[in-house]
Amino acid sequence: MQPLRLTPKVPVIVSSSAFTTRYSGASDPSHRSRAQAVRANGIGPNSSQTPACEFGPWNPQIGSQVASDPSAAYVDESFEIDLAESSDSDNVPADDVGNGAPSASVKTRSPADEYMSDVEEVDDGSVTASGFSEMEEAGVGSWEHRMKALESLAEGLMPPWEQEGLMKDVSGLSVDALVSADAVYNKELSWLAFNWRVLYQALDKRTPLMERLRFLAITARNLDEFFCKRVGALKRQQAAGMANLIGHRSSWLWTPSQSLKIVAREVEQLVQMQLQCLQQDLLPSLRKHGISLVHWDELDTPAKDKLRAYYRAWLEPIITPLAVDPGHPFPFIGNMSLGIAVALRDPVDDDHEFAIVSVPNTCNRWHPLVRPNEEGSNEERNAFISVEEIIKANLASLFGGMEITSAHFFRVTRNADVERNEDEAEDLLEMITDEMRERKFAPFVRLEVDCEMPEEVLLKLSQELGLDSRDDVYRICGPLGLGEIDSIPVNLDENAKRAIVFTSWAPQTHPRLKGADIFDTIRHGDVLVHHPYHSFGTSTQHFVEAAARDPKVQAIKATLYRTSADSPVISALIKAAEYGKQVAVLVELKARFDEARNVGFAQKLENAGCHVAYGLVGLKTHCKCIMVVREEEEGFRTYVHIGTGNYNPRTASVYTDFGLFSCRPELGEDVRDLFKYLTGYHRQNKYNKLLIAPGTMRREFLRLIDREIANAAAGLPAHVVIKCNGLDDEVMVAKIYEAVGSGVKVDCIVRGMCRLRPGVPGVSENLRVVSIIGRFLEHHRIFKFENAGDPQFYIGSADWMSRNLTRRVEVVTPVEDRAIKGELQSILDACLFDKRQAWQLQPDGRYRLLGVSPQWLTELGGELPKPSKENKLYRAEHLGLHQAIMDLTLRRTKTARKVSLKKKDGSPPKARRFLESLYDSSTP
Repeated sequence: MQPLRLTPKVPVIVSSSAFTTRYSGASDPSHRSRAQAVRANGIGPNSSQTPACEFGPWNPQIGSQVASDPSAAYVDESFEIDLAESSDSDNVPADDVGNGAPSASVKTRSPADEYMSDVEEVDDGSVTASGFSEMEEAGVGSWEHRMKALESLAEGLMPPWEQEGLMKDVSGLSVDALVSADAVYNKELSWLAFNWRVLYQALDKRTPLMERLRFLAITARNLDEFFCKRVGALKRQQAAGMANLIGHRSSWLWTPSQSLKIVAREVEQLVQMQLQCLQQDLLPSLRKHGISLVHWDELDTPAKDKLRAYYRAWLEPIITPLAVDPGHPFPFIGNMSLGIAVALRDPVDDDHEFAIVSVPNTCNRWHPLVRPNEEGSNEERNAFISVEEIIKANLASLFGGMEITSAHFFRVTRNADVERNEDEAEDLLEMITDEMRERKFAPFVRLEVDCEMPEEVLLKLSQELGLDSRDDVYRICGPLGLGEIDSIPVNLDENAKRAIVFTSWAPQTHPRLKGADIFDTIRHGDVLVHHPYHSFGTSTQHFVEAAARDPKVQAIKATLYRTSADSPVISALIKAAEYGKQVAVLVELKARFDEARNVGFAQKLENAGCHVAYGLVGLKTHCKCIMVVREEEEGFRTYVHIGTGNYNPRTASVYTDFGLFSCRPELGEDVRDLFKYLTGYHRQNKYNKLLIAPGTMRREFLRLIDREIANAAAGLPAHVVIKCNGLDDEVMVAKIYEAVGSGVKVDCIVRGMCRLRPGVPGVSENLRVVSIIGRFLEHHRIFKFENAGDPQFYIGSADWMSRNLTRRVEVVTPVEDRAIKGELQSILDACLFDKRQAWQLQPDGRYRLLGVSPQWLTELGGELPKPSKENKLYRAEHLGLHQAIMDLTLRRTKTARKVSLKKKDGSPPKARRFLESLYDSSTP
């Protein structure tokens, strides 16, 4: 298919990065709806030229510099990206499109004004209509819009655009509107805003190069899951006619169709930025370190011959070409799988045919290229080609005697939000097994295609998959499936690695657990371990393994939500059962995407003689609890571990989580009662210490906030600090607004989705919301209530999301040990004065990275808390929270003092190491 030659009236992108090329000037509407990818001569992975682009380069550390001439390339050394002289777009030959080199990303989508006309259900003058009006007036898609994005990036603002449909100015709205209106807070857009903040880590040059690549892959994997779950749920609601149920609240709520359109445009911009980051920044930077991704056309003849031999030996035998015609139905395509859409012509009768070639997912995606060394043998180099490119270059072997007219990559995503009728299920295990089978054949929700795919091929694919070619199809100029980009098997020596990866971190053994009997240690006081700074293997895993071996232990009970495939916790529980101990395990089968693994674990535990429960009907068991009953001189003693994260050694190395070990009788009794509820029939109306969802938790949190409101009215200290992963429960949000309006200072440290809008005059001026994004995934939950000067602290598994408080079994425990309280206080303070990893939520709903814009920090003046040297994490202000805690953990491990404790039986004491209180300023 010959490309259209259009005269641009707006700036044309000629870029090896990924941006939507928008043209005006074609008289045919179908031409306007289909933007063509263009490529400049000499632009490619091995070229010294870098094209002009709409955004130009940026450096998140330095203020922006925006050129006034839209047609010019932006060359500014302060941005730390080298741009050579741009190619002239008018010199691009028509036949140079589609030669396999990266070009401008194209997304099939209507213009902003056409998009606006599709939103018919919104009433004029309503909250939602105001949000759409703001979007229209902003000129979404215009040159000015893109330049604002460049300025936003330089100032540390994310998302770089004001999100479509959301109101920027919410002053004057009632609290009810702030809490409920989609134009103030929308779950999908809030989640995408979080992914924008993660993407910034890939853009930020302060992040090591290979880690930037990893963050880019994380945003792509996040997006895959987003489509499977959230977009899938919206499509189910759309199919079920949810728009008809909104009724009188239509001015506040968006229909599923409206949400899907808004999400599609937001995702389009996110994907564009991902690909620009990869192709204009990361790949050129990696080439400087000897790491490259190459295309087939860039290879010399000997290299191609070697790859053809590899193809014949290892790929062709497992590839099945699949014809699509009346005698061959459209083939099954698995979720997240890559394929090649092949258009063919039969030279005999001139018939045109269509076929699908699925890319095998059983082989490594990135194949290393080899070159001869001085001795004449082959050695690998850090140059790679994708398997799909090897297959595409050798398609002729699959279609003998046929002429291949076009071949283009595509990738599909299926809905993972399948219908579940737990009340009617006779067996949860059987229900989950059926659900996994159903999900395999679930409807498609997204189609990603090579940006040069002909329109007729795209339409055929989208029709066969049951997708809308406007809102469900994404044209990508670059590798599909960016979530695998960090799996490139790079081979570097240690010196080379140090320059482009994070400094290695080895989790430390908690000082109190070094060389000590873990049960003896817990009897002498509660122990709080902090992963990944403290080792999971020498703390939580050791706790279970020691209990399995200890002849005094009579019973072990545990909840398992997600764990690793080779889980040492599972192995220890099986050994405990083999040793004759009573072992009861609740394995939550409904943990999304881990169902198959958990079913396998449940059956394995049952075969070993463990008592296994599969969960509760209508609820997910999300709490993290282990209980060990040990026979001692005084009788049975119950030891408990209550955590904020899963019993998974792999995620414990990258997720920040707490685990509290205790043998306090009240906690032991509460956990015993909890397991009665989880494994049997037991109703518990009140617990001694624990807050349990969906029973007492929300009610107790509301009571604690009401106490702060009363204290503020009485002139007493009143302050609430909430650290969690998501905060959108309308009841809790309304209570927070009530508290800040009553004079209570509220600080929220929320990593992901957040319904709050701080800084709204007369409503939330006493509210601050920050989000910590960095090397580790912030995952623990901490809640602090000032209590008139006698602070109370809680930790647990629950976010303040509606699902956590109403549809999941969650556990939150009070922390009563003074030293541990001090540690929690220091961590909360460090989160609030961090100017390296902390993003602050603005009144307009966007986030600003603290420390990037000195002028903005100056404007804030004394609003930001200042670190005190008494806080051992004071260095977090400039190093960031994670680095400061790593440094402190190492210092404390090295300087922890040894003490002796007399044993009751008079035996020689064992050397112990105690963590000094963080309040003790004498400790380095």
